[in-house]
Amino acid sequence: MARYFADLHIHIGRTKSGRPVKITGAKSLTFSNIISHARNEKGLDMIGIIDCHSPEVIEEIEGLIESGEMAEQAGGGLLYGGMAVIHGSELEIYDEQCKGPIHVLCFMPSLASMKEFSAWLSSRMKNVNLSSQRIYTTGRELQEIVKQLGGLFIPAHVFTPFKSLYGKGVEKSLEEVFNPDMIDGVELGLSSDTVMADGMAELHRYPFLTNSDAHSLAKIAREYQAIEMVEPSFSELSLALKGENGRGIIANYGLDPLLGKYHRTVCAECLAPAGAEGKPCGECGSLKTVKGVADRISELSDAKSQPKGRPPYIHQVPLEFIPGLGPKMLQKLLWHFGTEMAILHEVPLGAMEKVIPEKLARLIILAREGQLSLSAGGGGKYGKVEY
Repeated sequence: MARYFADLHIHIGRTKSGRPVKITGAKSLTFSNIISHARNEKGLDMIGIIDCHSPEVIEEIEGLIESGEMAEQAGGGLLYGGMAVIHGSELEIYDEQCKGPIHVLCFMPSLASMKEFSAWLSSRMKNVNLSSQRIYTTGRELQEIVKQLGGLFIPAHVFTPFKSLYGKGVEKSLEEVFNPDMIDGVELGLSSDTVMADGMAELHRYPFLTNSDAHSLAKIAREYQAIEMVEPSFSELSLALKGENGRGIIANYGLDPLLGKYHRTVCAECLAPAGAEGKPCGECGSLKTVKGVADRISELSDAKSQPKGRPPYIHQVPLEFIPGLGPKMLQKLLWHFGTEMAILHEVPLGAMEKVIPEKLARLIILAREGQLSLSAGGGGKYGKVEY
């Protein structure tokens, strides 16, 4: 058994030929660039690429397998130089049972099952080549096909104000949309953490996932989890989500919720902190607000205690949030110490001070220890590190 770092929500911006997949994703986010960057610069052991239903992406994966650059694993998933790649798809549902839209993650054990899933999707969406497309079926029917194919089903960024289970979908309970027994885990999103989410009693039964939802190479691994498994593979991931046979998530690494884009309630027009509900904004007079995740969770919270056995949630400040640490300085760190995982978790202060200015090195250590001062984000604007 060993510890593996995993980020299971990474988008594809373009296919190998340049065709858009995630329209808002960076052009550099091709499948090949993602796997190279995630392994060589981020230092991840497992990634979930969640636009693998796109036919051109499937063709690129087949080409990499044929060339010998990747191989399919007996335990499910792909292997790229020691890093596992799990085939995934992010979809949007909006049916009669929910107000929606709601985003969900569906992971498949093999390329063959993903191809079958892609074929099933093609008759239920307008453009199967694109990411996060609306699927014209119910949440429960989607769960059924995912399970028939041996897949995993995970509601995505469940509290964010737009396109999420609690932020835009159900009024009170996930049972309004899904079969609770066919959910394998819950993705928290950037503006919440374990303690906040465990305010809802119905979530106590599920493991929590913290993923980047990366729309650029730099955003990969801004959130991730450490998972204890025998090997990085789909079958081991499935056992870990169930907490079976000694496998399990042993730590979640995520943004301090204050840094998230939707943590606090703000004016929808000028992003000033919102005052009392129903009152005009003190800055611009607008009555429109974007409800923050903290307030939404407070509305839904009904738990009288926290569940036992939940792994620690470690507040993480990604290197790109460190003031003054630009691309050139980051590359210098990577050149000396290998990967971002090493810099965030292992490299001592003295070693960093030999490579970058002392002030920057100390900020990284303070971030590692959770001692930085932060200002809250909201309305689509990230929070900031204050120094």
